[in-house]
Amino acid sequence: MTNDSPSDGSLTDDTHLGRVALRVGSLDRVVPFYRDVVGLAVERDRDGSRAVLSAGETPVVVLDEDPDAPERGRREAGLFHLAVRVPDRGALGDVLARARASAADAGATLSGASDHLVSEALYFRDPEGNGVEVYRDRPREEWPWTDDRRVSMDTLPLDLGSLAADAAGEDRAPDGTDLGHVHLEVTDVARSRDFYVGALGMRVRDEGYPGASFVAAGEYHHHVGLNSWNTRSAPVGEGRGIEWFEVVVPDAATLDAVRESLAAAGREVDEDGFDEAESGDGDAPNATDSLVVSDPDGIGVRVVHGG
Repeated sequence: MTNDSPSDGSLTDDTHLGRVALRVGSLDRVVPFYRDVVGLAVERDRDGSRAVLSAGETPVVVLDEDPDAPERGRREAGLFHLAVRVPDRGALGDVLARARASAADAGATLSGASDHLVSEALYFRDPEGNGVEVYRDRPREEWPWTDDRRVSMDTLPLDLGSLAADAAGEDRAPDGTDLGHVHLEVTDVARSRDFYVGALGMRVRDEGYPGASFVAAGEYHHHVGLNSWNTRSAPVGEGRGIEWFEVVVPDAATLDAVRESLAAAGREVDEDGFDEAESGDGDAPNATDSLVVSDPDGIGVRVVHGG
């Protein structure tokens, strides 16, 4: 039985996600989508092999170019989608408008649009096939809460006409845009849930979808989605797709509690964190300490605090 809230390692609402890193075959092919549709600013490193994509001062996505990286194997675990969260409905309407305006040039293919009760979301595939959700949260007081303070999500049609009418008319993602969650394809949902809940300190938030579990720090609807819908049976490989993502905790005490919880669960922890080549252009903004652990399918999870 999974422990939903470890006494010493339980993460609270002060915890959120930081950045997510993808290995891509070509920055020139992928960057226009994140810039022109999602609306993120682009900063490339000196040798041109890495791009950090940000909204204002907030880095959201790191793209590492490896022209020799093969496509992700059909059996390999990895990314179902990364989810960029915008602060309001107007900003989400702007994403729809930009997608319609630049579909051919940016490789923007709208693959879905859903009302999840807790949020409204647009779904895309970037030019290398990575799933990308852009969404806005509804106010928490509007979320459907269960008696035990979990949430009830659903997948309903989203009225694109109404969303388009609410567009704010901006050509860039506004301040307040960040990485809201990641949704992973895993080889074993129960095993991955035990890691993110029992070892890392998140809580189960919703398990109403067959073959899936949604977990989060505190009472957010989900920071990590886990599913086995495509029956992946091998860990993450060296091909294209997700490399790592960050969990940002509020203070050193919380980081220490996570460290102890991971040790108690027998998880191997790298106390040195990512080096500059792995994490982007140095550490995350304001990061003062971090640890790195791999989830059961080999995806890197960097837990960091800003002091």
